[in-house]
Order: sequence, then C-alpha cells, then structure tokens
Amino acid sequence: MVLIFDRGFYDFTEFAALVKAGSAWITRLKKGTYQVQKTFSQSANLVDQLVLLGHKRGKAKQITVRLIQVRHGKSWYSYITSVLEPDDLPPYVVADLYCRRWEIETAFFLVKRLLNLAYIWTGSINGVKLQIWATWLFYAVLLDLADDVADSLELPTERISLEMLFRGFYHFTVASTKGNNQSLVEYFCDPRNQDLGIVKTLRKSKGYKKLDLSPFPGLTFVPSS
Repeated sequence: MVLIFDRGFYDFTEFAALVKAGSAWITRLKKGTYQVQKTFSQSANLVDQLVLLGHKRGKAKQITVRLIQVRHGKSWYSYITSVLEPDDLPPYVVADLYCRRWEIETAFFLVKRLLNLAYIWTGSINGVKLQIWATWLFYAVLLDLADDVADSLELPTERISLEMLFRGFYHFTVASTKGNNQSLVEYFCDPRNQDLGIVKTLRKSKGYKKLDLSPFPGLTFVPSS
C-alpha cells in the first residue's frame, strides 16, 4: 500500500509508524533540515537522493527517506517517500502519484453530484449504508469501464470523461432496443458515436508546456488535467 499525504499532514512519528506497519507513503517536503546520505541520480531537471530528515535535537526521531526534486521551468518541486529504492518506485512516478492526489476530491465531487450521493434516500442507518456502498460500487464499475474504453482507444484513462460515459448509458440503451448488438465498450469506441463526448478535448495552452511526470518523460503521454 502506498499512501499519499497532503503537506499539511507532516508528522515524523506517524511516518515511522506507517513504515513499521508495512505501508509506504509519499508527501511534499516541508522546509527543514536534511542530510544527504546517497545520490541515486542527478541532472538539470531531476535529483533523486537518500536523505536523513529532521534535526538531531528535534522532538521526533530522524527518519531516512528518499528526496525527489523535479524542476519545471524556474521552479523545483520536492517530494519525499519511504520507498528507498528507485527501482521499486522511479522518481517521476513519485511526482506523478502525488499530483494525482486531487483525483480524490474529483471522485467525491462526481459521486455526490453525478451519482446523487448528496441526497440520502432514507433515514435508517442500514439504508444509508446500503446507499453509500451501492453508489461507490457503481462508481468503481464506471472506472473499470473507462479503463476498458481507454485501452480500446489507446488513450490514457484521464482522457475519458466519466460524466459523459455515465450519460451515454441512455443512448446505449436506446440503440440496443433498436437492434444494435454492440457491447458497451464497442458502442462508446465507435467513431459514429464521437458526439457523445466520451473523450475529453485537450485544452490549448498559451505558451505553457505541461510538466511531463510520466515514468519515462518524453516517451509516454503527458497526463491531462
């Protein structure tokens, strides 16, 4: 398990307890003292080091972590992780995973607004639990369908709109009643159904180049927003 923390949750004691329990974690580096123990790789845009984090006289014990620093334009972004071997978790993967933490907020937004979890259908505890469980289960199925559609279109899953995929179920049902024998994935991938808006349109940026945080920058897709 790899846990991702916002920089607001910064506790050496908790970090050490998670490692002892067998869980790995990633977070942003706060300003503070660290001692470099080993440098795994270093270039103009990337530094990957093993460091001892914290002060010897601090209240919490020092911890050994990997410090990954990624440069974008004139700014450097610093991440720390308990995964100490670059082969187990490459530096750009660390940065990419941390950037994806916002998908947690997106998931709650879609589940409440699109799947109507903002409205409770019953006042009983059991009914509320069933509604929450069923809604998140359906959301997981929707994600799996998005993955299958993305694979068929040879696109990253981020390019598939979960909202338009959900709204496309109605059109699929209508087509099925008229004798269309396509599966869900085939229907959504059919070029004739592009007007459903399943694939997100890439935004045109003015003079801004998005930071490529894929495992091998320049060789794979640039994650979309």
